[in-house]
Amino acid sequence: MRRTIDFVLKKPVLTLVILLLITGFFTQQIMTKAKMETNLDNYMPRDHEAFILSDYYEEVFAIKDAIIVAVENEEGVLNPGTLQKIDEITRRISNLPEINPGDVRSLSTVDNIIGSDFGLEIKPFYTEVPRTKEEIAKLNSDLKQNEMVRERIISKDGTATLISAELTDKTIDRRALYQKVTAVLSGYEGPERLYVAGQPVVEGTLAHLMPTDMRKMVPLVVLVIFTVLLLTLRSLKSALLTLGVVLFSTIWAFGLMAACNIPIYSVSTMIPVMLIALGVADGVHLLSHLRQTMLTRPRLGLTETIKDMIACLWKPVVMTSVTTAVGFLSLMTSEVYPIKYFGLFTAFGVMAAMIFSLLFIPASLKLGKLPAAPRRIVKGETAENVGFFSLLAEEVLAHKKAIVVGTLLLVALGAIGLRQIMVDSSFLSKFEKDEEIVLADEFINQHFAGTTNLNVIFESAENDGMKNPEYLKEIWRLQNELQQLAEVGDTYGVNDYLRRINKVMHEEQEEFNRVPDDSNLVAQYLLLYSMSGDPQDLDKVIDYDYKRLNLQVSLQGDNAGLIRGVIDKINEFTTSSKLKELRIDYAGSAYTNMVFTDLILEGQVKSLFISIILVIILVGFQFASLSAGLLGSLPIIITAILNFGIMGYLGVTLNTTTALISSIAVGMGIDYSIHLLSKYQSLTGQGLPPLETAKKAMDHSGRTITFNALVVIAGFLVLLCSNFPPNRELGALVSLSMFFSFLSTLAVVVALIDLFKPKFIKKNKDHYKEAQL
Repeated sequence: MRRTIDFVLKKPVLTLVILLLITGFFTQQIMTKAKMETNLDNYMPRDHEAFILSDYYEEVFAIKDAIIVAVENEEGVLNPGTLQKIDEITRRISNLPEINPGDVRSLSTVDNIIGSDFGLEIKPFYTEVPRTKEEIAKLNSDLKQNEMVRERIISKDGTATLISAELTDKTIDRRALYQKVTAVLSGYEGPERLYVAGQPVVEGTLAHLMPTDMRKMVPLVVLVIFTVLLLTLRSLKSALLTLGVVLFSTIWAFGLMAACNIPIYSVSTMIPVMLIALGVADGVHLLSHLRQTMLTRPRLGLTETIKDMIACLWKPVVMTSVTTAVGFLSLMTSEVYPIKYFGLFTAFGVMAAMIFSLLFIPASLKLGKLPAAPRRIVKGETAENVGFFSLLAEEVLAHKKAIVVGTLLLVALGAIGLRQIMVDSSFLSKFEKDEEIVLADEFINQHFAGTTNLNVIFESAENDGMKNPEYLKEIWRLQNELQQLAEVGDTYGVNDYLRRINKVMHEEQEEFNRVPDDSNLVAQYLLLYSMSGDPQDLDKVIDYDYKRLNLQVSLQGDNAGLIRGVIDKINEFTTSSKLKELRIDYAGSAYTNMVFTDLILEGQVKSLFISIILVIILVGFQFASLSAGLLGSLPIIITAILNFGIMGYLGVTLNTTTALISSIAVGMGIDYSIHLLSKYQSLTGQGLPPLETAKKAMDHSGRTITFNALVVIAGFLVLLCSNFPPNRELGALVSLSMFFSFLSTLAVVVALIDLFKPKFIKKNKDHYKEAQL
């Protein structure tokens, strides 16, 4: 490090040019390659068994994401004006290149299954928009008679109807599609009201709001951080240098992401806020030390002052940066792509901030001059004694046992709350409750089956197995039981076709509204429908070999707990019925969301465990003592338990955003311990009594840790202004984590050092005892 700093101080211009050239390269990468990921399917690991199986069944049964448009008219939708609008919207959406025209369902396209003199007849409810009262009355009568349409396409009270449009494939740009659909629907409201929902709309809305959130959050956090830096460092130059470090490191992080062709996920939008808040730590410690040196050794020259700053702090700066990066890199164990890449590139940004702190700040200081020294020493402040921090050291040592006991009680309470924590991957929870997409989802769930689909796949051992009436009747019984659940809006499968066909083939007699008893009749009905209607309709519910059957269960939400409850109900039913002879699998967005939730929890546990173990090893290695690793890691362990405990008590769920808390808490919280322990160790050669050692450590490191905590907390509190509720939760929880880490470092660690007098702090134990005397 000495050679590096000598080079920097001898050639500061060259050092800055090299750093700026690299920054220019990363800036160019951002401008030319950066892209946003709008497809939520791409958040999930495609090589995971559950997703591979889901993708397979989605291919077999042509299960595709759909945009859902609800048209509401409080006077009723069955009137010429509303029906005309429905027809126009249907045609215009069908013409979008991202939509398959054959998979657009609305009142103007859906087929009616009826009986005739020729047997089975399948045709649209109307070919031209009904105009007369008689035509409207006939349409209303036909809709009421057809259970396959009633309450699926038109609401029970007749005031709302649905238009659903399936996407052609998964690679479509959701943001562009969202904008196109919005453009199509503009101008059609009044007296009708339009609601747009469905996973593609959720994805498009996220893609639309993410850049807006970034544009608001980044300047705001820069302003807040800069203001707090000015107040703590009391120097415009120091504040600008520290801010420059974090801004450049943010460019490096996003630049590397773009260069590696990694897209920007929703959680990635927090990387700038994260790095701006975290990256100031090194600069604060370096420039605070510089200020202390200027106070105590005012005659020291420019070069010597800079060298002293680097010589005293480069090891803790490197170690704190490495441990912070390790905290984020532990997220690489997650199988969830947004979390994995968030950890990787935030860790790179942290290391970039370290490089800028150790090179950019010294080079800039060398080119100019040192920040203005304090004009006066605050009353009571000297190099030996800073009133508040000395008093704090005295209080901690005076009440050390009470502090330890109190901490143990708090940790016990946190552990109880931790057991209540819930995990959820609901994407709708990312939005405000009054956001249009949330209101649309609620409206459709209230009036129709629901916007979240769970596909249950039944597979027999042989071809034609799913023509067996015994299986079909058991599945129908399952459908009825599921529809009794409040969280299930509707079920839809081949039984709905068979019941309708059986009924119309017997002159609409209600007693025949059931699954046929004979497998040959089942086969005849399916063949008859294939010949009379669109065979692709059946392809969505039963495969070509009649070996697999797809039952679609429409849910009233995308909450993982809700989905798991329905799946548990299905498993319970099938294991106690004839269906246990069949293989049961799951597919669709609801199922993948539930698996996604499991991966979040699994990744959280792994990353927290790995990061703490690695941090203990790294800190132990730095101080050549395992006890140092354990003592230094204690604040982050306390913080993690308390933080997750609070989440459990307050009902804050663990999701793709809040799952980042542990890595942040571990990565940042350990910094405070490292700086404090380093200062303690550096003071051991002065032969001071324990109280004086504590005072000096508090005066220097305690002050800097406090400044650092204030800056970081202020930076993360800016997330409270985010458009996304999980981001606001993260901001509040991380700020709380930093407060816990800061407090436990200055209180618990100092108390434990005085209680147990660890050898790594004072290698000469006898000398330590003499100092006490």
